[in-house]
Amino acid sequence: MTHSAALNYKAIVRILGTILFIIGISMIIPWLYAEFVKEPESARAFRICAPITAVFGLLIMVTIKNHTVKFRSREGYLVVALCWLIASIAGAFPYYISGHAGTFLDAIFESTAGFTTTGCTSINAEYTEQSLVLWKAISHWLGGMGILVFVISILPALGINGQYIARAESPGPVLEKMTVRMSDSAKILYLTYFTFTALEFILLMLSGKMPVFDAAVNTMGSISTGGLVVHPAGIIHYDSLYVEIVISVFCILSSVNFVLYHYLITGKPGYLFKDIELRVYLCIIAIAVCLCTASLVFVDGLAPGSALRESFFQVVSMATTTGYVRDTSILWPATCQIIMIALLFIGGCSASTAGSIKVVRIIVMMKLIWRGCIKRIHPRSVVAVKLGDNSMSVSLVTGITTFIFTYLGVFFISAVILSLQGLDMETTFTTTLAMLSNTGIAFGETSSIINFSFFHPLLKLYLSALMIIGRLELFTILILFTRNFWGRAR
Repeated sequence: MTHSAALNYKAIVRILGTILFIIGISMIIPWLYAEFVKEPESARAFRICAPITAVFGLLIMVTIKNHTVKFRSREGYLVVALCWLIASIAGAFPYYISGHAGTFLDAIFESTAGFTTTGCTSINAEYTEQSLVLWKAISHWLGGMGILVFVISILPALGINGQYIARAESPGPVLEKMTVRMSDSAKILYLTYFTFTALEFILLMLSGKMPVFDAAVNTMGSISTGGLVVHPAGIIHYDSLYVEIVISVFCILSSVNFVLYHYLITGKPGYLFKDIELRVYLCIIAIAVCLCTASLVFVDGLAPGSALRESFFQVVSMATTTGYVRDTSILWPATCQIIMIALLFIGGCSASTAGSIKVVRIIVMMKLIWRGCIKRIHPRSVVAVKLGDNSMSVSLVTGITTFIFTYLGVFFISAVILSLQGLDMETTFTTTLAMLSNTGIAFGETSSIINFSFFHPLLKLYLSALMIIGRLELFTILILFTRNFWGRAR
């Protein structure tokens, strides 16, 4: 049946107002810090941005009341895309007004890298004031679990079906509800997120190597798999194996499906041990560490202990799409670089803070390839694609296959667009992957200057869009450019 499908604009605008209010309130923390450490430029920027953003968002929330109009999946996709766009624009003003970003496009790039947990930069990080670093860490933390999941968890009074929003923003092929109400599921996710954040902060403080500011920034950078660092030298600045292990462990914990923690807490550890995605993910990390360690020992001549330390931290950083660099001066052999590029394509687990394709999708593709081999030998056989003991539906398998091909298509098209800069292939390809996977670290020219400031302003804008596309897993953005999405007949 054909019927009117006008968008529920009032509900959409009200959620946008909520997002602006949350961002404005979040700016108060770096504002107070800027005043405390006497950073006048940043203090002035936050003094302007925080009140205006919060008040404007609050006015929208108060003006537009709850509506009983049904909130459908179409609104869910649109509101997610708009909220990430609005967050990136609103979060850019402190960088621009403070004068640390040369142009507003640089500020957009910086803000987008923050909220999408990509962690890269286009400004001189060595001279960035600490309050702006803190703001970027906070934007990492907000974006790690998803800004809108945060809204769903604390503002169920919106009167909107949060499942549609979470489905559009969820980083994985399926979103498993842990409770009957989506708002309750979101609260459980954020409670776990809060707990990990507090625990890592305490452990980093116990290292004796980090002041409170460093511990806070590194905690929010690793829990969100954003990879933000305080010092340009990288994690090697702290010269602490303990710090590296703590950060690595929490990067892994944050890149695991958060639903598994709910099962663990509620006395169902069997789900954790039976999860095939988790087992495969840990095996991938272990194999990559062994191969990179062997390469550093036999190619670069490093001592086995040093090679293992370098390999473990960097492999975990890449596999979790965090993008940390332990030592910016190390030159990785080609074998290690290829392994790390493969890790960037794979990414972490579904329903985690990690980015890229996700391990579960890779597993399904491998099973499809294996089924194709079996069908060649036994054409009449019926071979189901299973995850554990459960057979996957045809629609889910088709969706995963479509996603992977679309991901590769977006990757290659974006690489062609970035090639217009005239850089070498290594820089072009790895930069594309760094943005799309939300890792923020690339080889080639970017590895020597540790930022992306040399790209043309328009390409920086495209890179910003690519970060959002990667964070929202392609279709949430791509679907907006289809004629059927905007058609009134459904």
